[in-house]
Amino acid sequence: MKMWVKLIILFLKLSWTVYFVTAIQRKDLFPYGPVSGDFILQEGDDETSKALELKKPMFFYEAQFSDLYVATNGIISTQDLPMEKQYVDDGFPTDFPVIAPFLADIDTSNGKGAIYYRLEESPSVLNRVTQEVNRAFPDTHFTPTYTVIATWEDVGAYEEVTRKSGPSNRVNTFQVVLAYDETDSYALFLYPEDGLQFFGTRPKESYNVQLELPARVGFSRGEVSFFIFSRTEGPYFSVTSNEQTVKNLYQMGNTGVPGVWLFHIGNSFSFQNVVPAAVGGRSPRQRPWAGMAGTAPPPSTPRKTTQTQTIPSMTPRMTTTPPSSPIRCSPILPAPSTSTRVQEEYPGRDHVPLLESRPPHAPDRHVVSVDEDVDFETGVIQYNTENKETCARSPHQCSQNGYCSDYSSGFCCHCSTGYYGNGRQCLPEGAPQRVNGKVSGVVSVGSTPIELDSVDLHAYIVVGDGRAYTAISQVPEPMGWALMPMAPIGGLFGWLFALELPGHQNGFSITGAEFTHYAEVVFYPGRQRLTIVQTAQGLNSQNYLSLYTQIQGSVPFIAPGSTVQIEPYKETYQYYPSVVTSTSVREYTVVSAESGSEAFSYQLHQNVTYRDCRHGPRTSPDTQQLQMERTFVMYVKEEHILRYAITNKIGPVGGEPAEPVLVNPCYSGTHDCDTLAQCLPGEGQQFLCQCAAGYRGDGRSCYDVDECAEGTATCGAHSQCANLPGSYNCQCRSGYQFGFDGRTCIDVDECRSQPCHADASCSNSLGSFECQCRVGFRGDGFQCLQIVRPERPKTQCEQHRDSLQGGLGPRGARPDTGVFVPQCDEEGQYRPLQCHGSTGHCWCVDSRGQERADTRTPPGTPPTNCDQPVQPPRPKTHCEQHRDSLQGGQSRYPLVGAFVPQCDEEGQYRPLQCHGSTGYCWCVDDRGQERARTRTPPGTPPTNCDQPVAPTQRPETVCERWRASLIEHYGGQPASHHYMPQCDYTGQFNPLQCYGDSSYCWCVDKDGREVPGTRSHDAVKPACIPTVAPPTMRPLPRPDVTPPPSGTSLLYAQGQQIGVLPLNGTHMDKERASVLLALHGSIVVGIDYDCRDKMVYWTDLAGRTISRARLEAGAEPEIVINTGLTSPEGLAVDGLRRMMFWVDSGPDKIETSTLDGDGRRVLFNTDLVNPRAIIVDPASGTLYWTDWNREAPKIESSTVEGHNRRVLVRDGIGLPNALTFDPSTRNLCWADAGTKRLECIGPDGTGRRVIQSNLNYPFSLVFYANHFYYTDWRRDGVIAISRDTSQFSDEYLPDQRSHLYGITVASPYCLSGDRSVSEGRGYRGQI
Repeated sequence: MKMWVKLIILFLKLSWTVYFVTAIQRKDLFPYGPVSGDFILQEGDDETSKALELKKPMFFYEAQFSDLYVATNGIISTQDLPMEKQYVDDGFPTDFPVIAPFLADIDTSNGKGAIYYRLEESPSVLNRVTQEVNRAFPDTHFTPTYTVIATWEDVGAYEEVTRKSGPSNRVNTFQVVLAYDETDSYALFLYPEDGLQFFGTRPKESYNVQLELPARVGFSRGEVSFFIFSRTEGPYFSVTSNEQTVKNLYQMGNTGVPGVWLFHIGNSFSFQNVVPAAVGGRSPRQRPWAGMAGTAPPPSTPRKTTQTQTIPSMTPRMTTTPPSSPIRCSPILPAPSTSTRVQEEYPGRDHVPLLESRPPHAPDRHVVSVDEDVDFETGVIQYNTENKETCARSPHQCSQNGYCSDYSSGFCCHCSTGYYGNGRQCLPEGAPQRVNGKVSGVVSVGSTPIELDSVDLHAYIVVGDGRAYTAISQVPEPMGWALMPMAPIGGLFGWLFALELPGHQNGFSITGAEFTHYAEVVFYPGRQRLTIVQTAQGLNSQNYLSLYTQIQGSVPFIAPGSTVQIEPYKETYQYYPSVVTSTSVREYTVVSAESGSEAFSYQLHQNVTYRDCRHGPRTSPDTQQLQMERTFVMYVKEEHILRYAITNKIGPVGGEPAEPVLVNPCYSGTHDCDTLAQCLPGEGQQFLCQCAAGYRGDGRSCYDVDECAEGTATCGAHSQCANLPGSYNCQCRSGYQFGFDGRTCIDVDECRSQPCHADASCSNSLGSFECQCRVGFRGDGFQCLQIVRPERPKTQCEQHRDSLQGGLGPRGARPDTGVFVPQCDEEGQYRPLQCHGSTGHCWCVDSRGQERADTRTPPGTPPTNCDQPVQPPRPKTHCEQHRDSLQGGQSRYPLVGAFVPQCDEEGQYRPLQCHGSTGYCWCVDDRGQERARTRTPPGTPPTNCDQPVAPTQRPETVCERWRASLIEHYGGQPASHHYMPQCDYTGQFNPLQCYGDSSYCWCVDKDGREVPGTRSHDAVKPACIPTVAPPTMRPLPRPDVTPPPSGTSLLYAQGQQIGVLPLNGTHMDKERASVLLALHGSIVVGIDYDCRDKMVYWTDLAGRTISRARLEAGAEPEIVINTGLTSPEGLAVDGLRRMMFWVDSGPDKIETSTLDGDGRRVLFNTDLVNPRAIIVDPASGTLYWTDWNREAPKIESSTVEGHNRRVLVRDGIGLPNALTFDPSTRNLCWADAGTKRLECIGPDGTGRRVIQSNLNYPFSLVFYANHFYYTDWRRDGVIAISRDTSQFSDEYLPDQRSHLYGITVASPYCLSGDRSVSEGRGYRGQI
């Protein structure tokens, strides 16, 4: 078998061509020099830098160090270096810790080169090191927090210049990068191609002897403690041993790139010795080559892999391509391949061929694993399987919603049931997801370069049906139009969170939240090129995905005002370990006023590189197909926002079925589950709705579970719980920070950052610190001023002392023999301890020098401690007085059954108080007052009173206080049938409140008061409208009108804005949809249009107003009515009579006024419970409205003057939200969220018929040109139904996901005559 493998290897070597990868250049080094903020080491032959203080300690071997020292002689140490003669000519090991990229006798005197160094934490440097380490050590997950970069540029060797020999011009340039996090440290040695011109130096002691010592490269731990008082030689690691191995430094490398060497040099858990990178170093003539990604299609048969045990540092894997395979030079390559990293880490090297990361295939298309032992005399340590990582050795590596599993070669993380992801990051299935990030780069539009400087990117994904909405702000106008075809920017999120068909996985299930997406776009016919690099940086504290996007290149010019249309398409993705690839061609159409409709295309190459766990079984398919069913792009020039909206599914590769197939609503996205719920498919068209983890409800209405309030969160000591939508996180209290595991809060040593004044001392304490001015200074410790004392008169002690001094002798005043002379301190006061030198007696004195009783000690005995003050009897504390007052008479026993407080030794209240008679316990403050929510009944563990009360970022709202009190009432464990107030993320009452998990629900106002007539006992929840506007997002766009395109449009209310949806005949022109008016701080519900004055009218629940605005550019809103309104909902405009009508569901009345707000009067204020929709038929002068009273819903009518009121429909309705009028049939039509039907009836109550019986959750309705258009709360969109066929004909889902309210039709003109508003103008329902 071995002979057979050798023959295959020989055949491959003889048959396949080899490409070479050249060494790195100087420009490939990490940025250095004064422009990068470097320190410069002083010139000289034996110089050492001042201590470079690290912000966080770094592990070198097993020990932590907080300072680094950079030395002239090509080394870095963790301690101040000795003189060079003690180490520079010696080999390894050294007596002190050494990191040596080139240890030799180097001299920078007289301007011979320079040495630079700095502490660096910029994202660009950290990301580059992260990618290099994770590529070379594929089983690690390393994200450095700091790096130290030191560069020796054009430095020379020490030389003794004589008359016969001048100075040499040979100089060396090399660089070391130390990167570390809380647990691991890595060292990167970089030697550019022309960087090493001398390979050793002569020893000073014997310089005239023709002896040159080769440079030493490697690491030494230095001496370490041995037993108690001994020291012994520590471990070391050598890379070089002779001159040839020094030359190998730039000719080879252990990362696959010549001149680049990487080593694992420290770990917090267990570390025996340095571990080199596992890719292996080949000389240029041994370097393998490979065809580009996508050269050959993936095998159609199951792939067989020959499993071999490899030694990472010595057995590089050879990747090959048969000579018959075509070779395409594609720049899009997986990150794990060596050359891809070369191109990403060392840009601008187009001549470097690229290596392939996919497994090599033999002619039979089976995988051939070729392992080759190579020894470069680097002293590399052999791989030991006993050192493999396990779940026990690597705790806290998996998500808190995942678990760890051990395998034969290591461990892997997996997500728990109800969650999806890669195990290291897990999200609840079915819950929406958000993405926050920044976009930077320079893009040439035509010939004009335009820069994006870290602008905001936000995305919202409805995972339940695969809809992804992306918005990029502050995009300059020329670039905004030109980037509209670039749906791949937002398409990444579509792939990540695509709706999964059975047996398939979306991107997040494979990559988790840490990956790099690399895309290259080539436009045709102009062949412009654009690169997009998107780096996912994990989940933030709110479980939002953090992402950084870099775009670079050029794009074709698109005329301002154009629209871009992208038809549905499919993409095939190939899946390999650690990389996903895709290549496709996309076509798009640009429609402009100047050129009409033009078709273009671009070729798209994509790679997604991520950290794959190769220890466990692989679960992802080899190929999957991503299907984009709807793609919408738009640039809003007024707000400079670029928007993408894409609907995605991921499933098997294949064509469309010949016959239509009924698809389960879970997979088609047509289910009516809440956006916070997961759709669980059943047989046929059956499905169940289940609230996502972290949410509670029946699946069609879900609300967040507050784990913090309910006590189900598990936060450790010194942390506090913060509730999040669907989850929670633990935040360290002030003065603490997360430790190495990212979960345990440890004390912050604030004194390390030297917060105190230079003349003050710092004392660290748990969770805090204290600054205190030194002796001779005064202040608060942060500011200290020296105490300047004026010359003072003699004190009593000094006068006493001087009076006992004898006459003047040759050496000054001397006391009389045997006389006691008092001792005074620096301030002239009596020292507390006085001693008689003649007798040996000592005693304590008070401030007047008087002896304190019982303090005198005889000679030879220890003196009394005079600093111990005399403790007078202290008065009773409040606790002791309280306790003694409750004691009985002379017996000092308490009254029977009375509670007696317990006091500590200092007389203060003990934090935990218990009543012996009842068994209840509770916590008290320092005044003895009971702390809220701490009382526990007998037989239960008492509250931990030492746990401080968690501070809140804002005062608790009424909803939150009520919720907390009920949790306490239910003993901290409310059952599913208990009522718990549902609060939103701002603490306000949710408009819809439900009783536990039941369908017993009702509406409440902003104060939590129930709205009468809204109680529901069935599966359909009442349509409750919020009355408090959500917090506004800044910057705010101007609140003026952006007029709709010419022609007829639908206008719809969407909370804080009014949207425009143009109609092309009866087809909804989604590409031209826009925002008519942004009204931040409002809740726009009712809406109608006056075609004569071209004005839109609307009601605002938050502002309690009725306003209007003209459909002209720049027109601003005008308030028509702003008094006497409580909850204005439905609105109807009678353009013929110049009147308007509205319903107010607060006081339950219907009012009317002129269009200017004059002549206001109440039409009806009796027999109304929950009025909502209202319309007017101007031709007949009839008014229609709905009342969705849950006990007795109805539809009524009257004249516009308020006469002839009557009930038109009472039976067979549930939640009649929406009304409209069909002028061609003279029928009144309504949409019912309870019965899910669209029905029509004659004005006289006859001819009732059903148009459609499968609606989701209609809210408002309008009729135009034989079509009904309604807003739907389940889909959060506008849906069209043909009156003639009763079939759904179209659907529009705005890029902003929130409830849509009223809808109406705006046409460009009115017909003359008394039917001016009825014929063809459209009738809307609840507007």
